[in-house]
Amino acid sequence: MKKLILIVDDEKAARFGMKMALEKDGYKVIESSDGISASEAIKMKKPALVFLDINMPKVNGIQVLEEINQLENPPMIVIVTAYGSERVAVDAMKKGAYDYIAKPYEIDELRLIARHAFEKLSLEEENARLRSEIDRLESMGEILAKSQVMKHVFNKIEKVGPSDVTVLIQGESGSGKELVAKEIHKRSSRKDNPMIVMNCAALPETLIESELFGHEKGAFTGATERRLGKFELADKSTIFLDEIGDMSPNTQSKVLRVLQEQSFERLGGTETLRVDVRLISATHKDLLKEIKDGNFRDDLYYRLKVVEILLPPLRNRREDIIILTENFIKYFSKKHKKRVKSISSEAIKIFTKYYWPGNVRELQNVIESAVVMAGAETLGVDDFPEEIRNSNSYNNLDYNLPFRDAKKIAVEAFEKDFVSRKLEENNGNISKTAEALGMHRQSLQQKIKELDMK
Repeated sequence: MKKLILIVDDEKAARFGMKMALEKDGYKVIESSDGISASEAIKMKKPALVFLDINMPKVNGIQVLEEINQLENPPMIVIVTAYGSERVAVDAMKKGAYDYIAKPYEIDELRLIARHAFEKLSLEEENARLRSEIDRLESMGEILAKSQVMKHVFNKIEKVGPSDVTVLIQGESGSGKELVAKEIHKRSSRKDNPMIVMNCAALPETLIESELFGHEKGAFTGATERRLGKFELADKSTIFLDEIGDMSPNTQSKVLRVLQEQSFERLGGTETLRVDVRLISATHKDLLKEIKDGNFRDDLYYRLKVVEILLPPLRNRREDIIILTENFIKYFSKKHKKRVKSISSEAIKIFTKYYWPGNVRELQNVIESAVVMAGAETLGVDDFPEEIRNSNSYNNLDYNLPFRDAKKIAVEAFEKDFVSRKLEENNGNISKTAEALGMHRQSLQQKIKELDMK
């Protein structure tokens, strides 16, 4: 941002004192002695901030303010008025001025107003950039992303959607597996029928088979009437079985039969029912390990993963955090009738460092809570939970992970953080960054590619 300030005052001494104070803070300052020359300076030099005296000959400050407000990208205006004329300044603020300062003023007050004005301009610039990114980002239904790794996911969805093959979606809880399944279904020939969803971890084993295959009246205690199962309801459509890794081996064998023969019987029934169903499944578990441990059938596994989609955790697609945050703020502000419009740059910094063990679902819940409780238009660091405020990339590991997996995550987080800092220090220059890191240029380029930092 160009930190150029225009001072408009017919008193030379007043301009001089203000200029000296502001230049000490690093601002570039230009001057105008009347409203006419001020209007020309604003059009030609395009200052970001204007300190505008009200009481001037020929054209007064209010007239200049009204003219400035007609410009396409007007600068921020701070009204300068004599002590006791604050009412005039307040009226000016109603006409679009940002703030006012009364003569004689304290130097610290002047500098504080300038600092706050540029902070607001910086925030507005960042929000404009975010809105521009949202306009340019790739989206697929409810899935928003700009990261390269998610573009690969989008590409797989587009290719596999029109086919009828089974798809296995693997990813951590909260990473959006059901959204991916919905997008696959929407691109299939079955899209006119609703996709049937079932979470295999949400029910005890005794009820899962009844939910999947249905039952006849009297099949078991409490079965007072016939019930259609999920597979029967999904005929000519798609069934999505979430957390299929939690399914018991006995139920796995029956699901395998449906995939092989497209037929089954209701519990307590003898009639064989034929269905035309496409199966999409998902799990957060390592199914190969589950097979090795004897918890999952290998023949079912290979039936499920004709096509496999690996959904990355949010910490591995940090480029998407800002985009998702902006979208959630907009959505929940409208839903809860709040006036929250943005998030501070400081809060964004801690968001991009946080580990996000709950992935996109956790981010969504955090933003909704902050929007509901917010007392201002901009969400700040203090609007978020302590574990996020006090986080870094390395101290939020899931300690339920195996040591090797946890170490891999921590090392990757460290490498990304270290390399990105060096790139920033060297203004993105690969050669200089490689030299600073003690690496060959080609090695750094390969590392950036491995860490998906482009």
